[in-house]
Amino acid sequence: MVEFSKVNLKDIEEDDEGEEEGEEVESAPPLKVGEEREIGSNGLKKKLMKRGLNWETPQFGDEVTVHYVGSLSDGSIFISTRASNEPFTLKLGRGDIVIGLDHGIVTMRRGEVALFTLPPELAYGASGRAGIPPNAVVQLEVELLSWITVVDVCKDGGIIKKILENGEQIGPPGDLDEVRVNYKAMLVDGTIVADTRDEGVEFYIKDGHFCPALVKAIKTMKKGERVNLVVQPQYGFGEVGKKSNELPSIPPKSTLSISAELLSFKRVIDITGDLKVKKKVLREGEGTVTANEGAAVTVRYKAMLEDGTVFERKGIDGEQPLEFITDEEQTIVGLDRAVSTMKKNEYALVTISPEYGFGSTEVKQDLAVVPPSSTILYEVEMLDFVREKAPWEMSNAERIEAAAWKKEEGNQLFKNGKYQRAAKKYDKVLQAADYVGEDGYLTGDDEKVVKSLRVSCWLNGAACSLKLNNFGEAINLCSKILDVESCNVKALYRRAQAYMGISELHSAEMDIKRASEADPHNREIKLIQKSLKQLQAESNRRDAKLYKAMFPSTSKDASTAAKRLKTGEDDTRDEYVSAMEAGNASVDQAASDTTAKT
Repeated sequence: MVEFSKVNLKDIEEDDEGEEEGEEVESAPPLKVGEEREIGSNGLKKKLMKRGLNWETPQFGDEVTVHYVGSLSDGSIFISTRASNEPFTLKLGRGDIVIGLDHGIVTMRRGEVALFTLPPELAYGASGRAGIPPNAVVQLEVELLSWITVVDVCKDGGIIKKILENGEQIGPPGDLDEVRVNYKAMLVDGTIVADTRDEGVEFYIKDGHFCPALVKAIKTMKKGERVNLVVQPQYGFGEVGKKSNELPSIPPKSTLSISAELLSFKRVIDITGDLKVKKKVLREGEGTVTANEGAAVTVRYKAMLEDGTVFERKGIDGEQPLEFITDEEQTIVGLDRAVSTMKKNEYALVTISPEYGFGSTEVKQDLAVVPPSSTILYEVEMLDFVREKAPWEMSNAERIEAAAWKKEEGNQLFKNGKYQRAAKKYDKVLQAADYVGEDGYLTGDDEKVVKSLRVSCWLNGAACSLKLNNFGEAINLCSKILDVESCNVKALYRRAQAYMGISELHSAEMDIKRASEADPHNREIKLIQKSLKQLQAESNRRDAKLYKAMFPSTSKDASTAAKRLKTGEDDTRDEYVSAMEAGNASVDQAASDTTAKT
């Protein structure tokens, strides 16, 4: 029959006094064999008789197995486990022998032998016990044989985990990971209610399995770790229980004992942050360096539909592997993003949602047709890659040269209408510019070049943001320019556009006014000024309607003014639309022309 522990939070909590004493011992020099030292300030003394192994020590709440011999000051023995050769198992912090001894054992290492001298208040006190007189100082010689670490998983006594065997330094698994676990669950009377046998069972953590306690415990385990779990009903099957056709049913309000081993797990990584491109690592790669955006990669893969239909192969069965540059739209976005996170010789299964795959169109591939809106899978192996140099790996000259190239690439992408990719290129220019001078060498000419690169890329980045309706980012980028060049007409012009995009018409008016003062004959400024006036007129009409709806009994003058605005609305509509179309066309052309020039 399985042995159940009585769950008591006080049994597994460390008191403050115990923690302070442990800290004092740990900060002191290690005891030498034969040396004695007082532990803490309560009179407990420890004399080291034999060194232990390693540096790990048990904690309060752990279950330790010891041999011990108790004697009085005159040398008479009142208890001994060695006499019967039966070690004793106790839970630290509960005072199963005497509470003072627990504070001594938490300073011991596996295999250590120590002699503890306990004053009466830490031993048997004023009353004593059979064979021990009142107020007796006692000595306990202890050999720490082993211990089981006990963890209160949820900090409420609902899941108590006893670590029977420590695992490797791999883990614990995360919510998305796939695990293989071997477990057996029993009732209090020893009835087996679940058993996966030796081969275990595979499942994803996020999907759950068997009962909540099992998953919660696995999320605290390392690969190869073996544990025993004592599970209270709220983390098992609660008030309902569980019926089973093959094994005995689990009655309501049942406490369970679950022995479990985390056999292995595969990491699953959310590449895009929205769970639409996930990478399950089937085989870890070499080292810690991964490919990156702009890396030249060589991969082999098998591409499949969810039903297993293979629609493309590269580098398999005599096929040539695929070589491409990441972040250059040379393959589908999902595969590109996943490959740029892989290490050399890493093997992974990549799951790609339609948004990052082939979208809503049907696509003919080498071996099969990919239906519209298909989720697709790639078994990918990274054969080799050459990373793009990071800014911190370059010299100043290399940084400036790389920044200039990236800027030209961004300009070309903008002309081709690829605004998101263009914006990323401009970001890379700014990253490289930020590192210029990091090595302490920066000439005056370099400073001018870097400033010019920053301003032009902020401007061009703002143009991209406007095209993508990311008005907040456009405002942010233009404001950076205006911090260093307060009368930059292009920055004022584009920030005004962005303010108009979020209906901050007063802020837009202020920027247009400043731009007009700096360049009174600028055609684009005049056009956007006209568009702004139309937007303000439309805003005033909306406000008038709202005011009238909120206050129907307004004065006659207010009603007449509102009526006049309404009468003029139809006459000005065509003029307003024409002006906006002309203004927007001019804005687009100006952004394109300016990007090409800068």
